[in-house]
Amino acid sequence: MFLRSDHELQFAGGASARSFGRMEAPARAATLGDRLQLRFPHFELAPDLGSQIGSREWWRGAATCAALLAVGWMLAPGIGRPIRAAVPAALDGRDWEEARAQAFGARALGATSGMRMAATAGVRPLADTPERPILELTATLGNGGGLAGVLKQSGVGAEDAARAVALIGSRVSPGELNPGTRLDITLGRRETKVQPRPLEKLAFRARFDLALELARAEGGLALKPIPIAIDHTPLRVQGRVGSSLYHAARAAGAPAKAVEAYIKSLSTRVPMGRVGGNDRFDIIIERQRAETGEVQLGKLLYAGLDQGKRSVRLLRWEEGSKVQWYDPKGIGQRRGGMTMPINGRLTSNFGWRVHPLLRFHRLHKGLDIAAPTGTPIRAAADGVVARAGRAGGYGNFVKLNHSGGLATGYGHMSRIAVRAGQRVRQGSVIGYVGSTGISTGPHLHYELWKNGAAVNPRSVSLASVQQLSGEDLRRFKATYARLMAVPTGAAKD
Repeated sequence: MFLRSDHELQFAGGASARSFGRMEAPARAATLGDRLQLRFPHFELAPDLGSQIGSREWWRGAATCAALLAVGWMLAPGIGRPIRAAVPAALDGRDWEEARAQAFGARALGATSGMRMAATAGVRPLADTPERPILELTATLGNGGGLAGVLKQSGVGAEDAARAVALIGSRVSPGELNPGTRLDITLGRRETKVQPRPLEKLAFRARFDLALELARAEGGLALKPIPIAIDHTPLRVQGRVGSSLYHAARAAGAPAKAVEAYIKSLSTRVPMGRVGGNDRFDIIIERQRAETGEVQLGKLLYAGLDQGKRSVRLLRWEEGSKVQWYDPKGIGQRRGGMTMPINGRLTSNFGWRVHPLLRFHRLHKGLDIAAPTGTPIRAAADGVVARAGRAGGYGNFVKLNHSGGLATGYGHMSRIAVRAGQRVRQGSVIGYVGSTGISTGPHLHYELWKNGAAVNPRSVSLASVQQLSGEDLRRFKATYARLMAVPTGAAKD
């Protein structure tokens, strides 16, 4: 609490203060209050109750305050006797209508502005409401109905819709149009309301690199393709791993799916527990940048990790639908051991024996595995079909070439399911058990060659290393050199 004496207000406005920089005020006549103040200089009608508490002046001020409160309480009308105010009479009828018409309010609540006046002789009622000459609409291609259905729902006639679909189909396939594609539609004037409006213009983004525009000319609708230039330079991000490889790569600008693919490919070569905070990652992602400003990020192309004394560099390589990761020398991931082509009963081992039909002693170069006719035969390992067809006593026969100088053969098939030159993965069906050729019953004759010499399939565990060679290796190295020349798009330390 601030008191008057705290700020020395009693000294404010003295003679020196009044005379500084201004004219002296003229003297005025003394009043009754002035004379009482001169006679009783220390008397104060309303003393400050916050100072000199307990003094005689304080008690006198408290008594004065209490007396004033008592007088106010006695003069008050009381809670049960409210003071009545004059209330204007409520408007009704014509007075209410005029007041509401001249008042301001929300139109949603029925308010109007200004007086309502009757129509003059110059006002003539319209027989029909005129239409807008041009309608500009925006539609979105949905999952069902197709382009023709969207155009018809927007008011385009069946003839114009069919013509538009035919023109667009000559440039792009209907399946290439993604749901959610925005269509800018302009409809023209029609002669009567019972006719559909003619399609004057249709514009949309058909593909990331192509926009299409249909416009009406003298001969009807005409298609105008608008190619969009695309920059295919990949996106490269580098940075330090820090406390989290995932968060560091995301902060550097890599999308979530690419980071997940990067960690998955990297984990095949380096345990994630050995990735340190000072290691540096190097990620290259497929990117398309349109001249209109849009950007699309695609699949992961390169995964690199620098650990100082050791570095991991992996390049994505696609062979058909098969995706592999190779190091800069074209060496891929080490694959597991060879699997048996079918589950069945072993009836004859590898080695010398008396042939059951020819009845002479000869080397049995493989394994005979009995199984019902039609049992699927699967590739023992990844490879390329070197031969698929009839092969004398082997009957229907398939030979697969594998890496490391290994090859496998499958004989007596009832039906072959592959063709020469085809790449197959471990476990893929290559044929079905039969009894063709020189055979005593349905079974699979399974052979294994190493560098052209027959070996016991049960003695070899195929631990192959995928490696590119020839033209594939040359293309691989050219792709790797091109990616390594990509500048860093974002770097975070």
